[in-house]
Amino acid sequence: MSKGKANMTAAKKRPPGRWKPGESGNPKGRTRGSGEVSKIRAAIAARVPELLAKLMAQALAGDTSAARLLLERAIAPLRAAEQPQALTLPDGSLTDQGRAVLRSVAIGELAPGQGAALLGAIGTLARVSEIDELESRIAALEQKHGNT
Repeated sequence: MSKGKANMTAAKKRPPGRWKPGESGNPKGRTRGSGEVSKIRAAIAARVPELLAKLMAQALAGDTSAARLLLERAIAPLRAAEQPQALTLPDGSLTDQGRAVLRSVAIGELAPGQGAALLGAIGTLARVSEIDELESRIAALEQKHGNT
């Protein structure tokens, strides 16, 4: 190896540092709030009352998009609240129970959302029952044919 080439490879190698490979030079990481986003948020937060006053003035002057923005952000949208209802399901089949739920929704005893949730639960229960029935049938077949 020539002397010039040896000097180039030596120049490329860094001197040994204080940290081993895989070890962080800054184990605590970047301090919270030191980034640009934090500075921008702080600047906006300082002027929120002015911004809201300006937006409100625009809304009162007839700007519908400003009014919509104020209403969407300042006042939470109303959500339908369904009161819990007691419902006694028949002891028959899952089909009978589903019909009872539909009947309760049809006559107004049960809210449609609650009826849909109950029908979904009954459907899930039907799938679980099918699995139980299949397992018992497989066990009976294995016992009959001597397989384990």
